[in-house]
Amino acid sequence: MNKQELIGAVAKRLEITRARAAEITDLFFAPDGVIASELKRGGKVAISGFGSFELRRRAGREARNPRTGKSMTIRASMVPAFRAGRVLKDRLNRKR
Repeated sequence: MNKQELIGAVAKRLEITRARAAEITDLFFAPDGVIASELKRGGKVAISGFGSFELRRRAGREARNPRTGKSMTIRASMVPAFRAGRVLKDRLNRKR
């Protein structure tokens, strides 16, 4: 499912226009949305029954450019991560 399909699903389920559904979707998932803003502040977003979004530190490391074979240094960085909650995991792993 891509963003447009998500917007369509939200619009259909809530019986609203696609434009309004796009606003709601962007409220959460845009680069300046609620989730990204909280992660940028160093916080964590936990949604009960679904999972949590958090920042994880990725250590710096040495790598090799596959095109040239030349060594290079990749700096340490912060990366967003999602951890599924138990309810979501159980629902996904339930036998049909």
